[in-house]
Amino acid sequence: MNVFDRYAPFIQDFIYQNEWQSLRAIQVAAGDAIFGTDQNVLLTASTASGKTEAAFFPILTLFSEDPPRSVGALYIGPLKALINDQFSRLNDLCREADIPVWHWHGDVSASHKEKVLKKPSGILQITPESLEALLLRKHAYIPKLFGDLRFIVIDEIHSLMRADRGGQTLCLIERLSKLAGINPRRIGLSATIGDPEAAGRFLAAGTGKGTIIPEIEEKGIKWRLSMEHFYTAPAMEEPEPGALSYLTTLDMKTDTAPEHADPGFGYIFEHTKGKKCLVFVNSREECEAATTTLRSYCEARHEPDRFLIHHGNLSASFRETAEAEMKDEEKTLTTVTTATLELGIDIGRLERAFQVNAPFTVSSFLQRMGRTGRRGMPPEMWFVIREEPPEPRAMLPVTIPWELIQGIALIQVYLEEKWVEPPKLDRLPFSLLYHQTMSTLGSCGELSPAALASRVLTLSVFHRITKEDYKILLRHLLETDQIQRTETGGLIVGLAGERQINSFKFYAVFQENEEYTVRSNSEELGTIVMPPPVGEKIAIAGHVWIVEEVDHKRHLVYCEQVKGKVPAYFGQCPGDINTRVLERMKQVLAEEKNYPYLMKNAAGRLAEARQTARLSSLTQRPLINLGGNTWCLFPWLGTYAFLALERFLKRKCAEELGLSAMDSSRPYFIQFNMKTDEKTFFRILAEKEKQPLDPMDLIYPGEVPLFEKYDEFLPPELVKKGFAYGVLGIEEMKARIRSWGETPG
Repeated sequence: MNVFDRYAPFIQDFIYQNEWQSLRAIQVAAGDAIFGTDQNVLLTASTASGKTEAAFFPILTLFSEDPPRSVGALYIGPLKALINDQFSRLNDLCREADIPVWHWHGDVSASHKEKVLKKPSGILQITPESLEALLLRKHAYIPKLFGDLRFIVIDEIHSLMRADRGGQTLCLIERLSKLAGINPRRIGLSATIGDPEAAGRFLAAGTGKGTIIPEIEEKGIKWRLSMEHFYTAPAMEEPEPGALSYLTTLDMKTDTAPEHADPGFGYIFEHTKGKKCLVFVNSREECEAATTTLRSYCEARHEPDRFLIHHGNLSASFRETAEAEMKDEEKTLTTVTTATLELGIDIGRLERAFQVNAPFTVSSFLQRMGRTGRRGMPPEMWFVIREEPPEPRAMLPVTIPWELIQGIALIQVYLEEKWVEPPKLDRLPFSLLYHQTMSTLGSCGELSPAALASRVLTLSVFHRITKEDYKILLRHLLETDQIQRTETGGLIVGLAGERQINSFKFYAVFQENEEYTVRSNSEELGTIVMPPPVGEKIAIAGHVWIVEEVDHKRHLVYCEQVKGKVPAYFGQCPGDINTRVLERMKQVLAEEKNYPYLMKNAAGRLAEARQTARLSSLTQRPLINLGGNTWCLFPWLGTYAFLALERFLKRKCAEELGLSAMDSSRPYFIQFNMKTDEKTFFRILAEKEKQPLDPMDLIYPGEVPLFEKYDEFLPPELVKKGFAYGVLGIEEMKARIRSWGETPG
């Protein structure tokens, strides 16, 4: 029997009604794996390939044949907006079979949640944070809610495999399974998995089952890809004769463009006209700045505003308005966004995506481009690389257009090798250990130290945590009143711990800034970090506002809309770039290859950069003398190996080399003053690399490197250990030093 014939009649009817001519390869493969085995399943296929239906068609068929006595399938999604979108899609599918679909997150009404608690059934869609709250606040309901849970579907699993959030998701699944006495199958969905085998092991952790990863033969997809480069302002001095000139795309007269017009955004403004587009940026600050700039073009041209905004600090109403407006096929609007629209939220047919500067990962590039190209159209992305003009007589490293080179490298490493970043699953998650310890105690009540350790340390994500480390943590938590000992020797949450677990912010393990809610009259605009004084301006929701009042006690900012343009502040947004990307960047500078997607300005800027690299031997020699005792090191290492190298130089080599004034532009180069020569530099590094290296030696004196959200509640020795052994890329760094040898080439 083929997969279509195995589907329930209502599934077959759904397929006919949607005029699908045949099942997609991913749906056939998923049906074979789910119907034919009892294993976990990882489904990896391109965006908009039908992965959600591929998973749920067989699941719903099995439910129609043997209805579960509780919630039968738990869908875990990384974003509330994605859950809302999938909720409506699954409701349409399940209505005929009378299989209920529930969703559960912070924006869902209490009455909806009460209904599923009273009559658990069908499919429950939830974020990791809301599942944490459910386990903590509704502990007694878990056996009834999930006693017959058969499937856990984890959507966009790649996004949950970064840092602690993926580990938290695994902990929650394992805790839920133990409480309910079940071992449901897990199904992971993703369009961008760099190491499917590692992802499969992550998915199956603690189940005692393997993971089937069907190989999907996908048809070749053509891309529409372009990359253009712009200086953000005129060069500071006249170009030399024969130098490349950078053209703008707008007439910069004052009646057609705003004051201080930015040619990169002018380019986006022109090429979004009459089309439905997304403009991706890499931070919330950039999102606000880009939106206000693009809206200023509309104002200067006396045109209606056609730009929307979408990022994580905006209020739900702003985000939902943007999503609804974009779905309207009659409107040709453009939304400026961060990663919040990177995932598979349905916002209708998109004609084009723009990426301002290079994203940090190949995975993000693929996800963002995959938002376009649906309904028979090829995926289309336009990179817009913006660079401040180098100052006159600027030194070598800052004259390289790093964002341009990075963008090319991200594209090439995928086109040539189909390479995507592998998941990083080998950290020492002490911050998460604190979180799950407090959550377990908060939900279970009093536990003996042995019982607590048994519940927490047996969670698969903590396999690298020793019993001795856990004893150190518990002793510290007792000393700081995060937990306390009862008269009978048991452990309960202490007064300081109560303040943590009683906050809604406790449910999330990702880093958050101290946020202030911004209001204009009765309308909530979103949140910001570190509000400026009264009378200063802020940018949020794509407009500029003047601060009228700041209520620090209630974390409220009151403001009034004004005209203008100012930066917005949401906190840092660091990116983790892989060593493979940096190595490909070096190759971009070294090779003569032409890339067909480069437009005129970008091709010219690349030619300049390659000429600079040739004249300086930048790609042949990692250490370049900038004049006198000033040197620059180009290690071509990813973020965490680069970080290890910085510390290795300062902690192990600085004295013998006479290093001073070290200044890093992570992860591209390190500039410093040095009293010795190039040969001695590499000899000393080689000698030091051969000596035994305790990663703890790379921690600075007196430093407690807080890296994850709950590190502040850990004993300093565990914070240091987690950073030294789990964050720093020491083996990669050592391998790079060995490759240099005494005479690098």
